[in-house]
Amino acid sequence: MVAITNSKYPFFVTAYFSLMDKEPHRFCKDQWALRKLVEYAFKSEDIYADEELASNYFGLAKYMTFKETFEWEDFVLGLHLCTFWKASGMPRWPDLCCLIGRGAGKDGVIALESLALISPYNQIEEYDVDICANNEKQAKRPVNDLYKALERNSNKLKKFFYWTKEKIEGKKRKSTIEGHTNNAKGKDGLRSGCVVFNEYHGYENYENIDVFTTGLGKTDHPRRSIFTTNGNVIDGPLDELIKEGEEVLFNGAPDNGMLYYFCRLDSKDEVDDEENWHKPNPSLRYRPSLHNEIRKEYHEWKKNPARLPAFMTKRMNIRELNNELKVTSWDNILATNKEIPDLKGLDCTIGIDFSKTNDWAGINAHFKVGENRYDINHAWICMQSDTLSRLKCPYKDWANKGDLTLVFEPEINPQLLIDFILQIAKKYRIKMVGLDSFRYALMCDYLSKIGFSHENKNIKLIRPSDIMKTIPVIDRCFTNQYFHWGDVPHLRWSTNNTKLVRAKRSTLAEDGEVDVGNYLYGKIEPKARKTDPFLALVASMCCESSIVDVQRSTNRKRVRVKTYG
Repeated sequence: MVAITNSKYPFFVTAYFSLMDKEPHRFCKDQWALRKLVEYAFKSEDIYADEELASNYFGLAKYMTFKETFEWEDFVLGLHLCTFWKASGMPRWPDLCCLIGRGAGKDGVIALESLALISPYNQIEEYDVDICANNEKQAKRPVNDLYKALERNSNKLKKFFYWTKEKIEGKKRKSTIEGHTNNAKGKDGLRSGCVVFNEYHGYENYENIDVFTTGLGKTDHPRRSIFTTNGNVIDGPLDELIKEGEEVLFNGAPDNGMLYYFCRLDSKDEVDDEENWHKPNPSLRYRPSLHNEIRKEYHEWKKNPARLPAFMTKRMNIRELNNELKVTSWDNILATNKEIPDLKGLDCTIGIDFSKTNDWAGINAHFKVGENRYDINHAWICMQSDTLSRLKCPYKDWANKGDLTLVFEPEINPQLLIDFILQIAKKYRIKMVGLDSFRYALMCDYLSKIGFSHENKNIKLIRPSDIMKTIPVIDRCFTNQYFHWGDVPHLRWSTNNTKLVRAKRSTLAEDGEVDVGNYLYGKIEPKARKTDPFLALVASMCCESSIVDVQRSTNRKRVRVKTYG
């Protein structure tokens, strides 16, 4: 092993620091904070870097498609894999968290790290590398990249490695590389030397993380490597890890052997300057085609941020906040406060939504006249709800106004909703009632008594696919301000509590995180901010095709319609 003195940095640190000095504006504040910690470590701690080992590890890149490593890759892998305590010989930074923008090449780094650790250069026997992710594609991609690299260089590498599409084996040390999906079953027997988490942002809790890491310690020099973009799991393991890293980088907390390599914008405001895009993506300087792709995504995102939240979350590592994913702007919501004309005798649909009968319930009567949409909405609140104390809205004033009803019983009796429907039926022709199968299971007997049933073909069970198809219609109505709701604050409030969320592929396809271009509605905050009134409107609009669209005369006297309590 080749040690360095405390007055000298290893070549992989020197090269990276030189790049920072040359282009300081392209590095985020997290990087500058990490630099101070690394400088302090080499000057004040009894550590050394094995530069020969690092050169051998990095040299394996010539067999990969990218052929050579970038400065940031050498910096991260050199500190993580090749820097040790003198006294014990243990790794100085056995754990790594690499938060980096999409397109930087993290899968290639995972593949290189994995190959290095099972190569003859690593002196530890049976040093298995287990690559873990939430889905098979993410877990297997680095293994597949290695398989292709080994196939291309078979004549040179078959002496050192044995490979299939499922497993790579280092012959000399009897070490293996395998990919594992996010399934705890059968993982208790792992004897990992290094556990690699690909796209750590997808974990919602520590259940599977703990299963994968409990096998560490059975082999010398145990390591954990985390490579991820930012994600949408709020207060999950990644958020906790980022908070811990910020304490280390900025508040003097001990790092406990974790190297926090964070690449992200310092603030969202920086996104409009392309030079700042290098902060979340240190590979960008070498990949002009990637730069051009990010530029195209940026222009699309500027037009409609809610339609491309992954741009900030994945490309810039700044999570889109909930208010950036709302259904529409507050101005468009306020614009719904338009008088409702006399619609007596017209067709309408009814939408029903509630999460629990001891919380909130909402009903919406929906009308379509030309492009304009008119909605009569009412809500009920169970005053014995466990979440009542969390509400931060003047619901008692809304009740006094007649827009919602306070229920002092243990639950909101379904008959209350039926009575409201009967009141609507006295003035308008109800063509269809829309609700999902969960609500229908509770309401079917009540609805059938007033003539709404599958047999009568006037019930529509709303599916996620129905909502996905209706969201563009709702979006257009908001954008062009076609909605007329009257002065109904509880409906505006619940709309403002709702956000757009990308539909899971499991809803539509077989694999991966999300399906491109499809959305559903979700709650911004599940306890204090209710969405039932707005989702009742959504359910009613999913039935809109059943309405006979009769263009009303504009000369008819406009009379305000009151909602029924």
